[in-house]
Order: sequence, then structure tokens, then C-alpha cells
Amino acid sequence: MSTVIIFNKDQMGHGDVKFGQKLLGTCLRKLVRIPDLSAIVLYNGGVHLATKDSPVAVELGQLHERGVDLLACGTCVEYYGLKDKLLVEHPSNMDEILACLAEADKVITL
Repeated sequence: MSTVIIFNKDQMGHGDVKFGQKLLGTCLRKLVRIPDLSAIVLYNGGVHLATKDSPVAVELGQLHERGVDLLACGTCVEYYGLKDKLLVEHPSNMDEILACLAEADKVITL
């Protein structure tokens, strides 16, 4: 069984951005409790989370070190001009993202 988490913005919920980012940091620290977490997909504004200067870079880096794939949409990375700032070596693409989602037993969008 595999679980994939999708982040499509750089905070959790709507409202105050800093508070939403704080919630997101807490969420990412707790994701280690999901034993079957296989990937985190980031697209649109969510790709900002996958940068070296992101407020959750440490948490995403720790998850990646534990074997969780970080799939940052390449089109989104280009659009926001983040290619040189990514935590991961290469951005992903829509084919890879869709294949990951199709193979997952469970997909959660936050």
C-alpha cells in the first residue's frame, strides 16, 4: 500500500500565510508517522515548498532522506523561476506525477 500527499499551495488552509506555513511545518513533521508514504507531489504554488529557502525545507529534506519521493512539477518550477533553488536535483514532469498518482493506493490533497 502506498500513500501520496499533494501540496498545491505553499501553506495549509486559507487565511494568514505565516500561520498556514506553521501548520504545514507541523504536518510535515507528523508525516513520518504514515508508514506507507511514498511520495509528495508539489504543483502550482506548492513548488515553493520544495526550495532550499522554504520554511519547510528541513522537514521535506528529512522526508526525502527517508525515501519519500519529492515530485515538484517542472512546468510550475519554470513558471515561478525556481529551478536553481530546488531541494531535489531535478524537477518532475506531468507524466511522472500522473504515473505516481495512478500507482498510489491513496492520494491526499492538503
